[in-house]
Amino acid sequence: MVLVIPKRRFATALRDETRRKIEMLAEADIVIGIPTYFSENTIAHVIETVAKGLDKYFHDYKSVIFISEGCSTDDTREIAQSVDISEYNIEKIVAVYRGIPGKGSALRAVFEVAEFLKVKAAAVFDSDLKSITPEWVKNVLDPIFEGYDFVAPYYKRYKYDGTITNTIAYNLTRALYGKRIRQPIGGDFGLSLELIKHYLDQDVWETEVAKFGIDIWMTTTAIICGCNLCQARLGAKIHNEKDPARDLSGMFREVVGTIFNLMEQHEDYWKKIKGSEPVPIMGEDIGAEPKPFEIDQDSLIDYFRIGYNNFAGVWKNILEEKDFKLIQKLFMTEEKDKIIVPLDTWVRIVYRYADAFHTTPRQRFKLLDTMIPLYNLKVASLVNELRDKTEEEAEEYYEKQAQMFEDMKDYLIKIW
Repeated sequence: MVLVIPKRRFATALRDETRRKIEMLAEADIVIGIPTYFSENTIAHVIETVAKGLDKYFHDYKSVIFISEGCSTDDTREIAQSVDISEYNIEKIVAVYRGIPGKGSALRAVFEVAEFLKVKAAAVFDSDLKSITPEWVKNVLDPIFEGYDFVAPYYKRYKYDGTITNTIAYNLTRALYGKRIRQPIGGDFGLSLELIKHYLDQDVWETEVAKFGIDIWMTTTAIICGCNLCQARLGAKIHNEKDPARDLSGMFREVVGTIFNLMEQHEDYWKKIKGSEPVPIMGEDIGAEPKPFEIDQDSLIDYFRIGYNNFAGVWKNILEEKDFKLIQKLFMTEEKDKIIVPLDTWVRIVYRYADAFHTTPRQRFKLLDTMIPLYNLKVASLVNELRDKTEEEAEEYYEKQAQMFEDMKDYLIKIW
């Protein structure tokens, strides 16, 4: 059997050598994809743990671990190749993908492998995981064998971790599409073959989705197509945490840009959705607890103040007058512990930026650049609001915020 490649600029994410290896395998029951980029310190642990999980819980299935590598210039590829899992009856393939550099292209390669091998179930795991256990493999794959199409991760996360999720992605997924998927950009998912085929049929693989927009695109697409959805308990997600003050601007631009693009594509769908419903949470609890870490609040505030000096005129045009006046007041506030962004103000800021993106035909990603200082301000506010709160109290805060996004959805529809 020969792997047939459609005609596109990047007709496939698989190189010829990789394709030949897949053709020799012919078929498999399970594919686990691990997209990698500069992961030399963590990739061996992830591969070894996935192999242990497959051997422990899916021993009777033919499984493939596919490491989809992004041309790292460290030793990621060499370490991945050197990991010895020969004691298990599991194939391991390490391959550099083709296409636009980014996680989306890496996952496209995984999906193509899964489709060709006609798997019964597939999963993807981030390559920087420190807390992954064999039970992650079980909890993500079990629901697929039980008839679910899409399994999102359900983590225990430190209250300052996942700031793009907690300020925007969870709130908009819930308010727009009516599904309470707590980690829509979590990175670790279970997938049915039918959903994978649907993903591959979409004409997105030379867009921002091929970068860091892939996770929210996968989640939203699974909702829109009416797939059977659930969440899997995975315990703590301990990984290479990123400080919002230094590391997340590019990711913010691509994730939020994808969310706003999807809002345009699916406008007829989300305008009809009222309220939200819970999504089942599957699997036994995994007891690991998240580890605290520090956020550089001073840098967040400095980023916001530089943004104010550069973009105050833009903000004045986009935001409601009362919200812009609050931003002005916070710019003048010298005591950092007094920086608080009220929930309703933040909801209006996000909704008005979504509308501005919608009505801006050009330079859209430059527009998103002007939103990043306001996101930094919001995270600085979270540091103050959640400093003395427990993880449970912080989660109550995030649920209250998500509910306000729902309650104010008519505001979005009115200005859209």
